[in-house]
Amino acid sequence: MSRQAYVLIQAEMGLAEAAAKALRGKPGIRAADVVTGPHDIIAVVHGADSDAVAKTVLNVIQTTKGVKNTSTYMVVSTGPSE
Repeated sequence: MSRQAYVLIQAEMGLAEAAAKALRGKPGIRAADVVTGPHDIIAVVHGADSDAVAKTVLNVIQTTKGVKNTSTYMVVSTGPSE
């Protein structure tokens, strides 16, 4: 069963666009969008299981230049597709 998570990212001052661009297209990352609010980027992460998602967060997102802090929200239920 594949897993999905939303990762809310705080970026270093002035580096949100660059960090989001660096994340886009990396394995396991479906989207990385710059947003307004207390976080700078929201990334959508997919993996084969929870461990794969966690490894993507730890090894890909948190090591990306400009990423200061992350909060990961694992999806436990989704609504119907439209």
